Amino acid sequence: MSTRADTVLSLDPARMALVVDDYEDLADFDIAEAEAIALRIAFAAGKAGETELHWRARLLQADMVDRRGELATAAKMIVEVLEWAQVGDCRRVISRAHRVLARLYRAMGDLAANLEHMIQCVDALDATTPVSGRIACLIKLADAYAETGSMSSARDRYEQAIQIAAEHGNARRLLMALNNYAYAEYDRGELPRARRVLHRLRVAGEQHGQPLDFSALDTVARVEALLGDLDAADVAAAEALRAYQEENAEEADAEADLLLTRAFVQRLRGELDAAQQTLDQVRALCGRHSLRFNDVQALLEQAELQAAAGDFARAYASMHLFHTAEKRLQSAQREAQARNRQALFEVDEARRQAEWFRDQARRDPLTGLHNRRYVDERLPVLLEKAATDGSPVTVALLDLDHFKRVNDTFSHETGDQVLTAVAAMLGRTDVGRAGFAARLGGEEFLLVVTGVDLPGAVMRLEDLRQAIAGHTWLPITGDLPVTVSIGVTAATVGSTQAGVLARADEALYEAKGSGRDRLCLDPEITVTERRRFRDGRP
Repeated sequence: MSTRADTVLSLDPARMALVVDDYEDLADFDIAEAEAIALRIAFAAGKAGETELHWRARLLQADMVDRRGELATAAKMIVEVLEWAQVGDCRRVISRAHRVLARLYRAMGDLAANLEHMIQCVDALDATTPVSGRIACLIKLADAYAETGSMSSARDRYEQAIQIAAEHGNARRLLMALNNYAYAEYDRGELPRARRVLHRLRVAGEQHGQPLDFSALDTVARVEALLGDLDAADVAAAEALRAYQEENAEEADAEADLLLTRAFVQRLRGELDAAQQTLDQVRALCGRHSLRFNDVQALLEQAELQAAAGDFARAYASMHLFHTAEKRLQSAQREAQARNRQALFEVDEARRQAEWFRDQARRDPLTGLHNRRYVDERLPVLLEKAATDGSPVTVALLDLDHFKRVNDTFSHETGDQVLTAVAAMLGRTDVGRAGFAARLGGEEFLLVVTGVDLPGAVMRLEDLRQAIAGHTWLPITGDLPVTVSIGVTAATVGSTQAGVLARADEALYEAKGSGRDRLCLDPEITVTERRRFRDGRP
């Protein structure tokens, strides 16, 4: 009998991508099944050459590993995915990776790191991320701000998410934003604000034909009880339990939370016997499912209930048990967090060392610029992206003019000084967020300019040519000038690394043959105005 995980192998890459889309957008699913599906899609996508889908599936797999509680293993996988995404400037995967990392750090209790990664998650969003995913990221960023006490920033993000969800008719995300918003206000003690947001939530639910779920109703019950409307709180608490049962949810900790709220409201209403019966259900549920956190909260409610009944001796004993259990729970949580932090620290240190060695292997030792190995890895990725989304990529080869004279007249040490100084000027050139400068060997350099069209890139390169020619070389080469010739081309549909470098080299050859110290464009590139540049004059 085949499982759903087995059937995904029969899908084409486009349908596999839709499966990953669904899992990225869902909040409730079978973790084991999702992990098995992610594993199969990653394998199939890798075999088919669907690189982005492969890494998205790997990230989904890491997400499931995280949800299983294997934080260190998940962190290693996520970092691996993030490194690939950053090299390829795949914004959707970068954003998603930071979102998964944020949840991982939140599970460890590191709310500052959670916020940091959610900020990076939202910063990386672009049009490639579906609208539903963008809204979810804004909501989680708002949650992170709220949990660190920045309610003003949280409210801005909640309202932004609500507006986008309303504009796109995304009822599920709209209700999610309002629900989280209301709970954040309640959690910060802003009860009147929480009540107003809950009213908006009810109205939105009615407009979209979606009644409040049990978690939202539980928040309503807590807020109304603390604001003194015990009748409304009682109705909401009962509705929350009824909604939980109707949804056939199997979340023991959620059921325990709902029952605790019910007992809390019953106590405030003076229904002490009913409250005790409800609390007995909570304790039994905690015992069956080893719900340590809920059990500690039940001990506190038990003490409150006994005090309300005037049984202060038993209330004192229950409060003592509560404090003892709370300390034991906090100690266990701290130990678990310490183990996870140590594991993540080791992962992070290994990643930093690996990144350093990887970077050094892709750097020219003399100039510090990237080397040919880096070019071979990075340039094809940029060309593929340009072919996919039309993003501009300008490729320029630069060669120092008569460089042999410098070595022959002075020394190779002087030549190295010239190369280093020119490399520094290349490094200061604005090549765009994804662009780079490299030394290909000898006196030949490569500049790849992104984020600007060809005419704009040419002007930057011409400014660089003039800057090199106008540099004060006297302390290094005396009266011997230092200039460069530049050959420029641009990525087009179907461009390959070998192709663009060959075309740029032809343009460089033309610049050399035309007198040097000038910039020449690839004749195959069509621009509004093609011309040679020298000294800023046509």
